[in-house]
Amino acid sequence: MELKTIAEFIAETNEFCRQAGMNPEELPPATIIFSDTNNSAKLGLYEEIISVTRLFSGKIIELLKDIPLLIAVSDQHGVILDMVGDDNIQQYVDRFGFKQGVQFSVSTMGTNIINLSLDRHGEPVELIGDAHYHHYLQSTASYGVAFKNTDTEEIIGSLVIVTDLSHQNPTITMLLATMVDSIERELVLQKQNRQLNMLHQVMMDNSQYGVITTDLEGNVLEFNIRAEILLGNKIRDVIGNHARHLNVIGEYIEAVLGERKRFDDVYITIGKDGDPAQRYCLFDAFPIYDDSYQTIGVFAQLRDITEVYNVQKLFNFLANHDEQTGLPNRRFLMANLTDIIEEHGKSKVSDQLAVIHLDLDRFKIVNDTLGQKDGDFVLKRIANRLANYSGETNFIARVGGDDFVLIFHLQKQVDVQQIGRQLLTLFNEPFTMKGYDFHITASIGIAVFPNNGRTTEELLVMADTAMFQAKKQGKNQFVLYSDELDPKSHDKILLEASLRKAIDSDELVLYYQPQIDIQTRAMIGVEALIRWQHPTLGMLLPSEFVPLAEETGLINQMDEWVLRTACKQNKKWQDMGITPFSVAINLSANQFASDKLPNLVQSVLYDTGLKPEYIELEITETMTMDVEHAIPTLKELNELGVKISIDDFGTGYSSMNYLTKFPIDRLKIDRSFIWNIEKNGSDLNIVITIIRMAHNLGLKVIAEGVENDKQFQFLHDHGCDEVQGFFFSEPLSVEKIESSFFEMVSGSK
Repeated sequence: MELKTIAEFIAETNEFCRQAGMNPEELPPATIIFSDTNNSAKLGLYEEIISVTRLFSGKIIELLKDIPLLIAVSDQHGVILDMVGDDNIQQYVDRFGFKQGVQFSVSTMGTNIINLSLDRHGEPVELIGDAHYHHYLQSTASYGVAFKNTDTEEIIGSLVIVTDLSHQNPTITMLLATMVDSIERELVLQKQNRQLNMLHQVMMDNSQYGVITTDLEGNVLEFNIRAEILLGNKIRDVIGNHARHLNVIGEYIEAVLGERKRFDDVYITIGKDGDPAQRYCLFDAFPIYDDSYQTIGVFAQLRDITEVYNVQKLFNFLANHDEQTGLPNRRFLMANLTDIIEEHGKSKVSDQLAVIHLDLDRFKIVNDTLGQKDGDFVLKRIANRLANYSGETNFIARVGGDDFVLIFHLQKQVDVQQIGRQLLTLFNEPFTMKGYDFHITASIGIAVFPNNGRTTEELLVMADTAMFQAKKQGKNQFVLYSDELDPKSHDKILLEASLRKAIDSDELVLYYQPQIDIQTRAMIGVEALIRWQHPTLGMLLPSEFVPLAEETGLINQMDEWVLRTACKQNKKWQDMGITPFSVAINLSANQFASDKLPNLVQSVLYDTGLKPEYIELEITETMTMDVEHAIPTLKELNELGVKISIDDFGTGYSSMNYLTKFPIDRLKIDRSFIWNIEKNGSDLNIVITIIRMAHNLGLKVIAEGVENDKQFQFLHDHGCDEVQGFFFSEPLSVEKIESSFFEMVSGSK
């Protein structure tokens, strides 16, 4: 019978969970097979396995030290025997029954990586994100491989790695398979080492390790084929001769004999750098004793870890290089540019150091014409031209989608402007792809050390400023930085750099402006408004940084932060005993245009525990112009149970026909109409018309920007439902709104 695919197996087990009535929102009761009182006997049976897996787990944790992960080992029945790894991950999964002594099966724990890996009989598997049945595990990525008794081919347990979803990586599966293979080999080796009568089997030619034994004088007794392959010494030249002559390892064997030392996991490189045949091994050497515990020789072994080493090397490369072009990335640039500058400064030579920011002009048209895949290929060809021009003595990095930074060491007689002109000529020849000739140009900004700056940040900012000036002057040219360049560009770049750090540095804050019932004058909700507590510029309003966030693409990250923070705060207020009210959250055009918005809202509500009726998402009229996107998106949000309002109503272009089809709850009259109702008859009539129209559609109306009693009384007299504005309160911090309004809200219980 053909074995099911992993996807089929996961789908089958998830269906089993549904049929069994498992609630994906609830934690299944853990089946404890052994506890602290009886685990010694249970673990004693697996002492060797746990010891070996811990050895290799430590190496994996060190190899992936920047990734939070947990490594667990189970027996063949799915009982967790041991866990090591990141404390935060361990505490997280511990809450869900993922701990020592718990048995995992589909019938008790639902779809899980341990049961899946045991079922696949040694085939590496992964269970990532929403492939899990239970929602609490959908924020994790897990990988597993079963391991076996190599003598009987019987499955004796499984090894799994769990990390958070943001660190999912298919390379972990390959690494785990290599680790399990090494564990199986290590278990065999330990078994053979315990049985002296099987010593020759350890050194058989089919061993996966290079094995060497010597007598008490150091003469080689055994030297297998694997050792010959790894060390390059011929068996016929080694047997009977002293081990000191062995390539790389001879000195260690002499130290065991002469000083009774023991070596474990010594890292050894065999072969010349750059040689494809170069190998990386772990070396062990220790004395062999007779029954009287007298030394009779040395046992040594070489374990080839070249594959693991190459995986680590790949990790390091990917962390510091751009995947598409293979060039160093921004991380590598920032880590090394300071050293380059300092070294150049210490050399006291008259050569110049030029920092060049090159940005491709209108490269988006290439991606739009060819698609992302072929666009990346063209980008790689551009990178090759730049790299070939830069040569080995200079430096080039790709720091963004179509942005490159080049560092040139220029001899005194070389004109910096000559470099700029030559870089531009690299783009004279078009790039041909699929029958299209793409004439791509570049805008280039150049800053020179030490004239334009002495630090990494200064030089990069100056080069960026010059590049923006080149764009401003019509593109396809280079500009040398000078103090006369627009200082606003300089300030904008510095502000962008600060904005990128703002979220991680907890500099963004939310203020809340009360929304007031016009009849009772009681607070019935709040609007969340973002502020930036800049470390040097002070408190910044949205108008001072949101446009920059939209321009740089940071708005998406900022939008999610606002949504998550506002929901978390509202749930906290409810947990304090405050009468529940809704919080209004503004959506940006980018966020509303995303197909992932409904899923994001659902995820945030689940994570924070806030019920959907207590958030109101505000969109503008202009966001609804793409009706084919707006209607299904609004319907999905409405089905989640959240409220929808249209902000700044009256300033956009909403069609009344489409407005009736939108599942919205409120219209918010733009503040510009409220400010003018005392002076402008047209605005007065517009406000009255909006209120009547909204009520005819069954919608509530809220007016923003209410600043005085006359405005309030007018809105009251014409049936407006709610108001907000400085007449009642400016936007307040969490602490101030709690002290000013919550007694009123709590008193309404």
